[in-house]
Amino acid sequence: MQMTDLICQRILLKLSGEALMGGGDFGIDPAVIQRVSEEIMELVNAGIQIGLVIGGGNIFRGAGLAQGGFDRVRGDHMGMLATVMNSLAMQDALSRIDGDAVVFSALQMPDVCETFTARGARCALDEGKVAILAAGTGNPYFTTDSAASLRAVEIKADLMIKATKVNGVYSADPVKDPQAVFYPKLTYDRALAENLQVMDATAIVLCRDNEVPLRIMNINDPGALMRLMQGEEIGSLVV
Repeated sequence: MQMTDLICQRILLKLSGEALMGGGDFGIDPAVIQRVSEEIMELVNAGIQIGLVIGGGNIFRGAGLAQGGFDRVRGDHMGMLATVMNSLAMQDALSRIDGDAVVFSALQMPDVCETFTARGARCALDEGKVAILAAGTGNPYFTTDSAASLRAVEIKADLMIKATKVNGVYSADPVKDPQAVFYPKLTYDRALAENLQVMDATAIVLCRDNEVPLRIMNINDPGALMRLMQGEEIGSLVV
């Protein structure tokens, strides 16, 4: 496959931690992370540069614990460490199929992974490596969605993809409301005005103001990432 056959050269892929759980209630399903790593390598082998941000909700949620009275800053730091754990697991999964990936952390932990710099991440991408961007922004009170939007801007991504367990953007939660309307395409301003829970407001504004298009799609649809890169309309596009 030639680069001219693909719609993007560089993407930021945001995976929710929950997407790695498979059918479980906690942790990482080995079958899921293997399938996702294989789909990522399919894109890399086609010539697409991939920055990857993985949430930590399958292990720990700082905001959720804060609601129970836990210190929010400490809880958020624990959540950042959960994203590092997921990132190292993905790095290992990629290495087992001959993928080359570098984990960059917003928190300094040189014995475990590289410290994030935008320049370092872009250099890794130019070398054909997957840049796994961990620990959020390194600051409390910012979600991994906001971190993904920021990293998409910093690595100069052509497209940000939020891969979740839903097929795209709806007017309401389709699980709870069977009348929910699916939006194949919408603007960032509409997502904000209607509070559509695409991402948090900070993440949406970062993408909007820096003109980074966003695609919301279901990671549980095998092969969807490559079909999307080949031009198929999958999920919802926010511009």
